[in-house]
Amino acid sequence: MNALLLALVFAVPLAGFCALSLAMDRHCEDVFGRGSTPGAWRRWLQLGGAALLCLSLGASLQAAGGTIGWVLWLGALTAAALSTVGLLSAVPNRFHWVASVVAAFALGGTLLYLLLAAFI
Repeated sequence: MNALLLALVFAVPLAGFCALSLAMDRHCEDVFGRGSTPGAWRRWLQLGGAALLCLSLGASLQAAGGTIGWVLWLGALTAAALSTVGLLSAVPNRFHWVASVVAAFALGGTLLYLLLAAFI
């Protein structure tokens, strides 16, 4: 269960940064083509991205405790931000697919962790 939690510590902020980047006009145009904007989805993407970053803080504090958890969280944020920049630079046309897979893993992993924690 600890390995699942550590995987979530990285996957959840990656999904959060992907959502936050898709809420920006420039990155939305890079991913979906010129003239594309997030439109009505902008606020939902911003709210979801911020919520995922907060969820990753909770996961890192749960995984490593109160003192090391903050350092783990900052390291995960750094790695996730660099991964998001790399994905946007290398494969912008496949970015939304990668973001969807990471978001599904983050949601499914969080639910699985909560179920396992309830029964163990």
